[in-house]
Amino acid sequence: MTVSTETPAAQLAAFAADLRFGAIPEPVVRFTENLLVDWFGSAVAGHGARPVESIARFAQSMGPAEGPSEVLINRRGSSPYLAAITNAAASHLAEQDDVHNGSVFHPATVVFPPALAVAQALHASGERLIAASVAGYEVGIRVGEFLGRSHYKVFHTTGTAGTLAAAAAVGNLLGLNAAQMLHAFGSAGTQSAGLWEFLRTAADSKQLHTAHAAGAGLMAAFLARDGFTGAADIFTGAQGMAAGMSSDADPNRLTDGLGTRWTTAETSFKWHASCRHTHPAADALLAVMQAHGLQAADIAQVVTHVHQGAIDVLGPVVDPSTVHQSKFSMGTVLALAAQHGHAGLTEFDAGFQSDATQALRDKVTMVLDEEVDSAYPRRWIGKVTVTTTDGRTLQGRVDEPKGDPGNTLSRDEITAKALRLAAWSGGATEAEMRSAIDALWRLASWPRVGRLLEERA
Repeated sequence: MTVSTETPAAQLAAFAADLRFGAIPEPVVRFTENLLVDWFGSAVAGHGARPVESIARFAQSMGPAEGPSEVLINRRGSSPYLAAITNAAASHLAEQDDVHNGSVFHPATVVFPPALAVAQALHASGERLIAASVAGYEVGIRVGEFLGRSHYKVFHTTGTAGTLAAAAAVGNLLGLNAAQMLHAFGSAGTQSAGLWEFLRTAADSKQLHTAHAAGAGLMAAFLARDGFTGAADIFTGAQGMAAGMSSDADPNRLTDGLGTRWTTAETSFKWHASCRHTHPAADALLAVMQAHGLQAADIAQVVTHVHQGAIDVLGPVVDPSTVHQSKFSMGTVLALAAQHGHAGLTEFDAGFQSDATQALRDKVTMVLDEEVDSAYPRRWIGKVTVTTTDGRTLQGRVDEPKGDPGNTLSRDEITAKALRLAAWSGGATEAEMRSAIDALWRLASWPRVGRLLEERA
C-alpha cells in the first residue's frame, strides 16, 4: 500500500483507495467486527421510531419497491442509496452507537450503512466490507480531528465528517483509484452539513444528519467512478472546509500515522443510552455511590466538572420535553443513573419526566474544569463533587468511562447490548438477533455479504 506525498487530501485519498484487507492488523479486524455487531443492534433499535419511520417512508416513496440492499427496520429491499440513508437514520436514534473521543465523531452510523448497502449490491466478500469500513473509520476520524473543537461548537461532526467517511468506505468498495477518491472527497466535503441548533427545540434533525451524510458520501463515490470531479483540496483550500467551518483546523491530523495508527481501534462503545458527554460524569457519580453506599435519596447536590464541549452541547437542554432531548440533559442522565445504576433505554422511556428524576435533575450543575477541558477530546475524564443530605462532600473520578478502549466492552457485553436494543424496539426476535450476530462474528469468512435478517412472511 503506497501513500502519496502530495497534499494531505491526496495522501488520505490514496490511503482510502489502496487499503486492502491484508494490510489491516488482525486485532483491528476483530475490533471492526465488534463495531459492526454493536452498530447492528443500534440499527435494529430504530424500528418503529417516528423520525426514522418518516425517513423510511420518504425513501420508500422514492422507490424502487425492491432492490439488493437491506433496510433493517422493515426488511425491505431497496437501492443502496435509500437503504443507506434509512439505516443511517435508524442507527443514530437510540444514542447507543459508537464514538471516537479525539474526533468527537460517531463513525458506525455513517460508515456501516452505506458500506453494507453497497457490499450487498456488489455481492462483495466479508473481507472487502471490513476493509471498506476501516477505510471509512480512518478517514472520518481524521477529518473530525482535523476540524477541531471550534467546529464541534456549531457543527455536528458526525454529519460533516460523516460525508467523507461514507465516501471513503463506498469508494473503497467500488475500487476507486487515488485520483477518483480525491474527487469523491471533494464532492462529499462540499455537501458536509449538520448544525446543533436542533437540540434547543427537540427537533428530529439528528437522524437527518446521519441519513444525509451516508447518502451524500455514497453519491460522491459513485459520481467519482463516473468521472464527476470534485475540489482537489476540499480540506485546506482557500474556500474549503477549514476556511468555512473551523478556526482551529490542523491539517497534520488528516495524515497522522496513516497505516500505522489504526484509529478504528481507538473507538469507544456507548454504555448509557445518552449523549457521550454525559457518560464520564455518570460513571464518576456511580463510583461515588458505590464507594460510599449511597442511594439516590442521599444526594443533595452534584457538581459535574466538565469540558467546554459538554457545556456547549448539553447546556441548552434545561427542561427536556422528549425522551431524545432528555438524553442531552446532564441532570436527567445522572438522575436516572443514580436511581437505577444505569441510564438505559427503558429507564429513559419510563422515567425521564418522573417527579423523582426531575427533582434530582435540578440538583445537578455543570462547571468548566481546567484539567478535564485540557485533556479533551483525547481523553474524556469524569469528575463529580457530591454533597449528601447529611452534609458530607464526596469526590468522584473516572479516567476511562465504560466503553472506552482501556475499559472496552467484551463480545458478550456487546451481544447483550444488541439483544437489549432489539427487544426494546421489537425490531427482531432474540433468536433472529443471535443468529445474525453469530454470523457477523465470522464476517471475514463470508464469500459474499447477504442479508442480516430474514424477510418476514
